Amino acid sequence: MKKPELLVTPTDVAAVEPLVKAGADAILIGEQRYGLRLAGEFTKQDVQKATVIAQELGAKVYVAMNAIFHNEKVDMLAEYVRFLRDTGIDGIVFGDPAVLMTVREVAPNMKLHWNTETTATNWYTANYWGRKGAKRAVLAREISMDAIVEIKEHAEVEIEVQVHGMTAMFQSKRKLVGNYMEFQGKNLEVENRDKKRNMFLYDPEREAKYPIFEDENGTHIMSPNDICIIDELEDMIDAGIDSFKIDGILKTTEYMEKVTSLYRQAIDLCADDREAYEEKKEDFIEEIEAIQPVNRSIDTGFFFKETVY
Repeated sequence: MKKPELLVTPTDVAAVEPLVKAGADAILIGEQRYGLRLAGEFTKQDVQKATVIAQELGAKVYVAMNAIFHNEKVDMLAEYVRFLRDTGIDGIVFGDPAVLMTVREVAPNMKLHWNTETTATNWYTANYWGRKGAKRAVLAREISMDAIVEIKEHAEVEIEVQVHGMTAMFQSKRKLVGNYMEFQGKNLEVENRDKKRNMFLYDPEREAKYPIFEDENGTHIMSPNDICIIDELEDMIDAGIDSFKIDGILKTTEYMEKVTSLYRQAIDLCADDREAYEEKKEDFIEEIEAIQPVNRSIDTGFFFKETVY
């Protein structure tokens, strides 16, 4: 039975080798100037180093260029795409047609993954971008398991699904926290608003904490829980989903290494020995729950329409 690619997002170059050795088939990296909500910032030099490490270990390297681009950034795209082409990465993740058009011009053989975060909700749209040049569609996190399987049945491109980690609930291109503080006369430096400061929006009614941070792409508010679908992989593996993504944003390398190892085991068992996978499900969940950060529960997201936010 075909096994889906296991795609992970390392926080830095040092995390690449342990994650690949833990079972990752591919990594997604980049820098915030071009990509949205990355687990870590990878300079050009970092991208080169990570590519060498990953590919020597047999893993693929994808680079995120799925930010929302304004006019002043469009002229920067060609130079960055040339750099990625010359580095020898395996694919570019994009959302903006400006990236697609640039790749056509300067790196026509580059594999493209279409990812707009929210609008990949049906196979017509996925196939539209496939006919424009994309080889993969990254599905929205807000659709059900049935919809995912149905899309795969009709898709003319590869299909990627996030199976673990937090998801984005909201993004604004404006720096809302900083603007508010400045309006209040409480000017905060960026270091007080970034991912390292553990800022939250708190909902006392649900006792939920929503991580919030700002970067070059604006303000991001994340889900209060982490998706975890490790015990519900059968339908997607049977349908032939091409890639399972574990998102490592706001997670440590140690956490990601353990989760990657568990999903590697789960995928292999589900594909090779379904009975053993069924018997191991509860153990997988218990091991993940044991390493979850404080105040971050796991749930099944929108796979079964349980999550509401």
